[in-house]
Amino acid sequence: MASSSSSGLTFKLHPLVIVNISDHYTRIKSQSLPPPTTPHTASASNGAAADSSSPPPPPPRVFGCVIGVQRGRTVEIFNSFELLYDPSTHSLDRAFLEKKQELYKKVFPNFYILGWYSTGSDAQESDMHIHRALMDINESPVYVLLNPSINPAQKDLPVTIYESELHVIDGIPQLIFVRSSYTIETVEAERISIDHVAHLKPSDGGSAATQLAAHLTGIHSAIKMLNSRIRVLHHYLLAMQKGDIPCENSLLRQVSSLLRRLPAIESEKFQDDFLMEYNDTLLISYLAMFTNCSSTMNELVDKFNTAYDRHSRRGGRSAFI
Repeated sequence: MASSSSSGLTFKLHPLVIVNISDHYTRIKSQSLPPPTTPHTASASNGAAADSSSPPPPPPRVFGCVIGVQRGRTVEIFNSFELLYDPSTHSLDRAFLEKKQELYKKVFPNFYILGWYSTGSDAQESDMHIHRALMDINESPVYVLLNPSINPAQKDLPVTIYESELHVIDGIPQLIFVRSSYTIETVEAERISIDHVAHLKPSDGGSAATQLAAHLTGIHSAIKMLNSRIRVLHHYLLAMQKGDIPCENSLLRQVSSLLRRLPAIESEKFQDDFLMEYNDTLLISYLAMFTNCSSTMNELVDKFNTAYDRHSRRGGRSAFI
């Protein structure tokens, strides 16, 4: 494998591709995990586990295609979709690939298959078989490799883009992978989505469910506090109405200002105002529809009079209108 590419292409990678590959890998890995052991199965398997300790299975690999556009020497990768892979033959399901390509072509007519993606720490020899199989779709496909292993010391994204170049090794021309540099390109929708995902990511080692529970607990506490404050104001106003405490106009004005900020959608006045506004909106819609019908009818009458007037000139009859 060569150190860097010499093609001169500029690659722009969108975050949606990284999110799709990561989601694909997470789903496949969670499905490949063994089911949780019960006390009965755990006690039965203790003897076998003590006799033979098997190494943990290697992490699963996922495969898919990357799509986007190429404008001159700039290749922009926008999206990706999953593919079915046969590990025994090191090949992809070609019928499934062609079906997915046809479906994506209907939704994104300007996107083309630029290459494929996989997961792992480095490119393997078997990856070249998949790379060659995609050359009839794209002459020079790109290979996006995501390393799913966590390395806290690593500052860069664990994503590598490879190109294929023909090099002469020991007098024999061979197709090898070479690394290519890339930049992250985002649009407004992707920035909002990535920012949302980043806020949901556990930062203290806890799970996402723990953070969601803490978020909901904070909302519940805020609503509970608001309810208690409103009850305090309610009891204060009742005591002032009964004459238990003196009336303070300045305080009443502040209470009135606060109450106007609260949503009041269950009162009878709100229902009357809402129905009146709703009826006014319907009436305006009906008037617009009647006006449109009248205009269409006038155009039809004008056309009929024009056509009938030409006919009456030939037959000597008067116009209809």
